[in-house]
Order: sequence, then C-alpha cells, then structure tokens
Amino acid sequence: MFRVIRTLGLALGLIGGGLAAQGPEFTQQYVQRLGGTVDELRRQVDGLEADARASGTTRDGAVDRLRGSPDQLVARRGEAARGDIERLAALNAQQQAIASATSPLGRMVAVMRQPDSGLAQATWRDYQPAVPTTADGVIAGLLGFIATWAAWRLVSDLGRRAARRRPREPVTAT
Repeated sequence: MFRVIRTLGLALGLIGGGLAAQGPEFTQQYVQRLGGTVDELRRQVDGLEADARASGTTRDGAVDRLRGSPDQLVARRGEAARGDIERLAALNAQQQAIASATSPLGRMVAVMRQPDSGLAQATWRDYQPAVPTTADGVIAGLLGFIATWAAWRLVSDLGRRAARRRPREPVTAT
C-alpha cells in the first residue's frame, strides 16, 4: 500500500510541477502580446504627433483641441487619443519592469504586479499550455513539484498516523 501512496505522491508532484510551469509560459505569451500592443499604440501616437507638428502644435495641444471640439465625434477621438497616450506610457513602464527583472521568476512577478487587464484577458483567451524550457519554467516547475509532493506527503503521513491510532476491532467468528 505504501508504494501506491508514494507513486500517487510522485504523480501529483509531476502534475503540480506542470501546472506551476504554466506561470512563466503565460508570462511569455503575455509579453509577446504586450510587445505587439506597444508597437501599435506607438504607431498611433507617432501619427498623432506628426499631425500635430504639421498643424503647428504639440501632441498635448492637439489632444486638447480635439477634446474641446464641439463636434462629438472629434471630442471622442480626442479622449481616445488621450487614453492611448496614457496606456502607452503604462505599458512602456511595464515593459521596462519586465526587461529589468533579474531574479528567477522575476518576469512573472513583474507581470503580476500590474497587468493590463485587456492584455491579460486576451492572453488567457488564446493561451496555449506548454512546458517552457527556460530557467523560469524549470524553476517554477520544480517549485510546483516540491510543493505538491510535500503537501501530499503531509496529508498521507497524517492519514497513516490517524489510521494507526484508531483501535481495531477484533474479528469474531460466528
């Protein structure tokens, strides 16, 4: 019976390790999507800046003019431009935090601190599970294995101790 319990603990540890390794994999897919979003927002903001320069104003001046327009469509485009500029700044800051992460699993922590909700939802929707072979993936998988295996050992040891303490009733022949 002990072999079955030990084998089950090993199997659960491997499952836990595989699940824990998904954190760095999700992070990698999020970072790829983050790069594409930053590139697109930068293209839009650069276009706004070029239009502003051609009109003899600054980017902020152009946004203010758009937002202050009596035309609802133009005013809404001004609000959207302001939102794009703010989001680009936030995503650039997140990219820098991810790039400067030096500790194991640091990229994952940098993403978890302040994820962009739209990017995180889109990443999750298209997420493809995989076991990453990066250092982060190996470390996360190993930590997941150890945590799951240790939890199983604790539970099974407590169960065995409880079973030993329980008095057994003698079997009587009738």
